[in-house]
Amino acid sequence: MKRVLLAGGLALLPLLAVSAQRGANNPFPGGTNPDGSLRPSPPVSRLFTQDAYTEYALLEPGSESFRITFLPEETRAGATELVNATRGGSEGSGIEVYDPRTGSPLKFTYAQAPNDPESHAIRATLPRPVPEGGIGRVLIYKTYKDPRTYMMNGNDIVWVRSLSGYRLGVILPKGYAFTSSNVAAHVTTTADGRLKLAFANPSGQANPVTIHAHPAAAGFTPPAAKFEDVFFDDIKTTYDLGDPQTGRMAIEQIYSDYRKGPQAKLDALSYLPLDDLKVVDLDTATALTVERKRDAAYVKLDVPIVDDRQSAHLKLTGTLKDKGYTIERGALVFDRVVKGLRNTIVLPAGWEVASVSQAATIGTDRNGRAFVSLINLNAENAYRVAIRGAKK
Repeated sequence: MKRVLLAGGLALLPLLAVSAQRGANNPFPGGTNPDGSLRPSPPVSRLFTQDAYTEYALLEPGSESFRITFLPEETRAGATELVNATRGGSEGSGIEVYDPRTGSPLKFTYAQAPNDPESHAIRATLPRPVPEGGIGRVLIYKTYKDPRTYMMNGNDIVWVRSLSGYRLGVILPKGYAFTSSNVAAHVTTTADGRLKLAFANPSGQANPVTIHAHPAAAGFTPPAAKFEDVFFDDIKTTYDLGDPQTGRMAIEQIYSDYRKGPQAKLDALSYLPLDDLKVVDLDTATALTVERKRDAAYVKLDVPIVDDRQSAHLKLTGTLKDKGYTIERGALVFDRVVKGLRNTIVLPAGWEVASVSQAATIGTDRNGRAFVSLINLNAENAYRVAIRGAKK
């Protein structure tokens, strides 16, 4: 049986390539030296950081408990099981596991880890073996009790945890307001009047978060305009640049659509007019037929979305010609408005990154091509980025 291990909301499998390098002779082992100084990590080679979303809803003050919603993914073809380990010292209960495609419950076990009474693991059977070219998903609900994480300070509450997830949310108990939070985040009010932090951890590494909150007499109501949690949205777009003389690039966009109904509208085509458009249902790796209706395009879903636990996991691919991608005085120029939380621009072979107008990370893929990864931490869904490249 093939399986993948995820611990405390962090997908471990994508890091195996890095872990394999951490031998005695590896010059980039990461971590720290005995004196506390940092050791260099390997060069960035992944186009996107991990895809899991984790939300922590703090339960009744004094309960030391919080409810977790966890949406992990698995890309290894043939995998049939996903293992989610409970962090040592956190007592797990109230576990539910669902198939995000159908909303149906999935089989799972929850048991103590061998030779470690402090650790337990959820072993969830994937709804189907991960198909070649597809992605496996599960939706996990679980409650952790951990007095080291969630505690009282008089009438106030304190929640402290090292979060290694990428896309995150933390919800206060009803009737509490923030005294302080040490992480930059969007703040909103849920439909039932609780305050929520929504944020991202761009590095994907350990990120210590401390939240202090106090009882509040104020009544909190959700904003009149629906709050769009950009960090819950898993959309990611790759711009694979071709020859700059042609202005053409290959586009791949992956996202989950939660809108109810028997079909999914392809919103991306309003700003990415793709040639050679193809759409794939990533749960099954099945190609979907695109239907044009007036000025919009749709795909019919094999499983209609009827409840909040469901979503369609889609991949759009095609080619795009953009006048903002060109050569100016011998320099490569990519200048356009991008949308969504995550966008990665891969330069053609033989070009180096010379400048980027927005905050971004820079890496080199396995083929030796430089790339720029942008993470939009603002509520605005669209922003302009200008990238210049120099010929090697």
